[in-house]
Amino acid sequence: MINVTKTYLPPLDQYNAYLQQIWSSGWVTNHGPLVEELQHKLKAYFGVKHLFFVANGTIALQIAIKALDLQGEIITTPFSYVATTSSIAWQEKKPVFVDIDPQTLCLNASLLKQKITSRTSAILATHVYGNACDVEAIQKIADEYGIKVIYDAAHAFGVNYNNRSLLQNGNISAISFHATKLFHTIEGGALITDDDDLADKISYMMNFGHDGEEKFFGLGINGKNSEFHAAMGLCILPEMGKIIKRREEISRLYDQMLKSAQLKKQSLVNSLEYNYAYYPVIFPDENSLLKVKNAMNAEKIFPRRYFYPNLNTLNYIQQQEVPVADAIASKILCLPIYYEMKDAEVEQVASILLKTIA
Repeated sequence: MINVTKTYLPPLDQYNAYLQQIWSSGWVTNHGPLVEELQHKLKAYFGVKHLFFVANGTIALQIAIKALDLQGEIITTPFSYVATTSSIAWQEKKPVFVDIDPQTLCLNASLLKQKITSRTSAILATHVYGNACDVEAIQKIADEYGIKVIYDAAHAFGVNYNNRSLLQNGNISAISFHATKLFHTIEGGALITDDDDLADKISYMMNFGHDGEEKFFGLGINGKNSEFHAAMGLCILPEMGKIIKRREEISRLYDQMLKSAQLKKQSLVNSLEYNYAYYPVIFPDENSLLKVKNAMNAEKIFPRRYFYPNLNTLNYIQQQEVPVADAIASKILCLPIYYEMKDAEVEQVASILLKTIA
């Protein structure tokens, strides 16, 4: 079986060494030493001032919305994982979609001003598949209208743009460390900001609002993560160089094998140091995609229609016209890619695709 991804697991003895520390200390959650160590190492890795390790990427988005005290409407992308939109709706804010750029697949910044109203409080954009949004244009518009910027950076671990981490953009970046991600802590995520005041709010909001044991700063939620999850992250973080390198090799092999196919690919922005987290291909039409997907499934190969369906179709939001996102969502397929994938398996996937669309 070849799935769209496979969770990277470190050598068991490395993880067991951290488990022995947890058993010795008896400290399993509530800002334990391994959580603190992981936060410190991730801050250094990304070159950021504040980073908070939380339970998952979705709670990171929800805390970001609360910490920025957003109201009314939040402009976002219809082409992302459902959590991007559901986090807005869950906080009882209105998601307003701006269509995507057909090349980068990220929110089309040139369309932003058309959707800004007196009720707009923020832009929540996704770095789709780890490709950078037009961060300069988005920030310029946000500054002009006095609104905030959150980036759903779930896919952006290890991505650098203009020689610095992509996570350094916006008021807050939220990232996922789910087991399907490039870097993972089994379940987990983080909030990143360089704003000291925002960092203070996040620190208590993610911990029920506590101010010590018997007082509260204000409203909070349980966003904390455990020592066990931090231990997994501490095992994997030193391996990220080789993990990204292998995924780049797989991507290059796909490129070579599929160069004759009538497929389009996402255009990566200039000055981007990519992480090869995904290998999406865009078919001429949905029927071609379905033929390939079915042919692969018959051989126990499971690519994913990532992202499908388009978020504009969700039944709990107001429908809005986003023709580019609609078209892309119907024709894009992410091919399998993961650290342990063998060259022969890459060749098998590519061969089935080529034979099916010939």
